[in-house]
Amino acid sequence: MPETPAKPETTGSQTLSRGLTALSLLADHGSQTIQSLAALLGVHRSVAYRLVRTLEEHRLVVRDAAGLLSLGPQLVILARDVEHDLQSASLPHLQQLADELGMTAFLTVRDGDDAVTLVTAVPRGVNASVAQHPGHRHPIALGAPGIALQAMLSDAAWRELGHDEPMHPAVEDVRTQGFAVSANEVIQGITSVGAPIRARRSTDASVAVVTVGEPDTAQLGAAVQRVARAIEADLR
Repeated sequence: MPETPAKPETTGSQTLSRGLTALSLLADHGSQTIQSLAALLGVHRSVAYRLVRTLEEHRLVVRDAAGLLSLGPQLVILARDVEHDLQSASLPHLQQLADELGMTAFLTVRDGDDAVTLVTAVPRGVNASVAQHPGHRHPIALGAPGIALQAMLSDAAWRELGHDEPMHPAVEDVRTQGFAVSANEVIQGITSVGAPIRARRSTDASVAVVTVGEPDTAQLGAAVQRVARAIEADLR
């Protein structure tokens, strides 16, 4: 997966912005050394070290015996009530979908211009499946979950996000057949199929599955749409 560059500094607190960016980078890239995190942030190692020490004090980051940094347990506590209803409504349906298809199923929400994985279900009784961890983030311009989220936006809202180019061509598929298919866009060799979850009062969301090879996308499209409708019904 290509590296995600650090986001530009905001007009607010530079230190806070860097700390939040560091957490996002650890979520996207997995465990890092202080040196590699500094490189991702585009800052000197000493700056990254001070950020890490502060994040460690608040248990937002932990460091193992080898010096590798990863996200800490305090994040779980902070995230407990984030989209709680959506998580509760979606998890049973996602687990059933994952077990039925033998594929990882997950739910994403739109955060500005990004699709962020909120809940993941791994198929039981399967030796291996494509990993999709909660907190994973990628642009809504790519991938079936992102395309499904795009389809929920008006052209004006798309432009307000800073896009001069048109929406992904597969957005029209979502609007006509109810689901999107994407191959080799976010991760090479991976196919995703996603459908939007509508009737939400606030956050735009989508449900998707990921797999390798050349799956029956029509079957997967019908399955993710069915689960999207079930989640919508539970949220009413």
